Amino acid sequence: MSTLIFMLFLLLGLRVTETATETWRQCTGSLPLDLLSFVLERDPSKLVPGVHMKQAGGVRGIHFSSPDTALSFPSSQILVNCDLFPKEFSIVLTLKVTDGAPKGNEYVFSLMGPKGRPVDQNKEENDGGSSLKSNKESSITGEEQHSQKTRVKSDGEHGRLILGLKFSGKRLHFLYKGHRGVVEHWVFRGTQLADSQWHTLVLAIGSHHVKLTVDCSSPVEIIPSRPFPSDLNIQGSRFHIGSRGLWKGLFSGLLRQLVLVPGSDATHQICPSSDPQLAALSVPPLFLDLPATGAEDDRHVNTYETEARVSVGLEKSCSEQLKGQLWFNPLKKGLYLCDGTVWITVLEDRKRLDYVLEHQVLTTSSETHDIELFQVPGMGLMAAMAHRSTSGSAVYLWTKKGFQLYQNISTNGALAWRHFSMGNKIYLVVSNSGGDRRFNKESQADFSVIYKWSKRRKRFVQFQTLQTHCARDWEAFNIDGHTYLAVANHRQGDKNHTIDSVIYRWNKLSKSFEVHQMLQTSGAYDWEFFTVGPYYFLVVANAFDGVTTSLDSVIYVWVNGNFQVFQKIKTFCATDWEMFQIDSRVFLVVANGHRLHGNGPSQYTINSTIYELDMSAQLFVRFQDIVTYSAVDWEFFSLGQEYFLVVANSFNGESYSLNSILYRWQGYEGFVPVHWLPTIGCSDWEFFSAKGESYLIYSSAKAPLSKVFMLKTY
Repeated sequence: MSTLIFMLFLLLGLRVTETATETWRQCTGSLPLDLLSFVLERDPSKLVPGVHMKQAGGVRGIHFSSPDTALSFPSSQILVNCDLFPKEFSIVLTLKVTDGAPKGNEYVFSLMGPKGRPVDQNKEENDGGSSLKSNKESSITGEEQHSQKTRVKSDGEHGRLILGLKFSGKRLHFLYKGHRGVVEHWVFRGTQLADSQWHTLVLAIGSHHVKLTVDCSSPVEIIPSRPFPSDLNIQGSRFHIGSRGLWKGLFSGLLRQLVLVPGSDATHQICPSSDPQLAALSVPPLFLDLPATGAEDDRHVNTYETEARVSVGLEKSCSEQLKGQLWFNPLKKGLYLCDGTVWITVLEDRKRLDYVLEHQVLTTSSETHDIELFQVPGMGLMAAMAHRSTSGSAVYLWTKKGFQLYQNISTNGALAWRHFSMGNKIYLVVSNSGGDRRFNKESQADFSVIYKWSKRRKRFVQFQTLQTHCARDWEAFNIDGHTYLAVANHRQGDKNHTIDSVIYRWNKLSKSFEVHQMLQTSGAYDWEFFTVGPYYFLVVANAFDGVTTSLDSVIYVWVNGNFQVFQKIKTFCATDWEMFQIDSRVFLVVANGHRLHGNGPSQYTINSTIYELDMSAQLFVRFQDIVTYSAVDWEFFSLGQEYFLVVANSFNGESYSLNSILYRWQGYEGFVPVHWLPTIGCSDWEFFSAKGESYLIYSSAKAPLSKVFMLKTY
């Protein structure tokens, strides 16, 4: 009987474990995660403690001098909203290992779990069991398992290892925690990496195969005796760059690139390459700011001087001996001329984005589709958030502690807010998508609402109700002294997407908004109003016509009191337009959501496109394509003389936990990625400034939270 009871408890225990395991979330996605930039960009005004930037063969990398805590970070900061390491992934690295190859174990990186019970050091250093064999036996083999036990480390450091990549005796080793916690050990021999040359490696791990590509040469493919585990728990773990968190194990070479690509073989992303030894997927901008000099010897960059009498460094004194010499400060991006006594500014220092710091995690009552920021005289900065819940949305007030709840407003499936003013009066209009069926169950209409700020009550009060059809967006604008509102009607009922969107005009006599013009749209998602010289433009993002997302979005121009078609642009589930200007150049960027036609599969990895206004042709022409993942919003902003775009990546076909990316304007290069911001179902980005500081806030359509990031500048 006792045996039967024991078996029953055992079965129940197994069932509970299985149920719990099913709730664990697998890390998915295919966006490159730049581990090296993640630690180096925390404070670009100075190098991370424990590293030095060095140059070899005209190419820059970092050298590790100590395993500083700044080179470590929780895995949850970059592998967001998941518990299990990706079961398929790639590691891309560019490094230089000297001829005197390390005899001990030097870690390029490691992923360490929380401290626990110590285990035999033998389990890591001498393979837990798995061996690799292929048709290139001389190149890659399994390490023999030794029977002799070594002493137990008192801190349990080896027992904490979840995953790591290291060098030992001219060999590359990949380690991970396998079955029953035993560290599996794959050894790559004969790769000829310890030759004092730069090399780029792609290690691609699949469910049943492993592929190593060195300098874009023919890959070596192997089939391990045991596949990489699909249940590798990373809860509470930390990445350590250049070590395993201890002095013993510090990488002695130079490291230029270290990128983790979940769910994808990254080989095809960098190969073929015109320079395969330096093939780049994501190299920290710190290594790219200055041109390579072609110096053959290792040199510290911060003491390097060019033959053209231009010195580069962080600190430089001006003296009579240096008269006439130029000095370039790579952090301030300033060029200075020595007059024999002091440095004279040749190029003015400007305010620049340094790094992005999480400032506030705002818990909301529901998922949020949109944020609208605005100022109310006497109150300050406010944020209206469009909550998915039918129970209502909220207005927040900016305080010293961040955004604090100020007012709840009754809404019904709110999708967007827009503020506007007429005279000294302030208004908010909300896009409701949940039709009110209380009075008419057959009704397919929604009712969007305009609210007016009451100075006496210091609250927004209902002002006017307008019938809409699953309204996705409102746009407010003024033309010739008149105020207009444009609503993006998305669909009528469940299937009719090709319907009229409406432009309303304020009637001073009736003190209400009345219909001014109807424009046919297809699954309209967004309106964007802008001016160029004396001309007024309005562009609609058409998303879906019931069959396909491949549609023409339309730019309208104001002519004789109405909007007329100016230009049509092919888009793919367009969800947002953002207009911006850089100097005299005018741009429009579209957020493309996904490709879909009929019953075919959706494609969420898709180009979003920046268009530039060609004044001579009087058309917007394609300027730059940027790969996005079901993008739903763009936000443009400037800091000093620098210009930025941030995209809301929402879904990649598998996961809503993605990096939204911040791009910086680089002139003829267009916009280049500079920061990767972890987001969950990102639905909107907004930029704002308060008391001299600059911030970004994003909303999530998949989690009841919003986050505020502070933009640190120097």
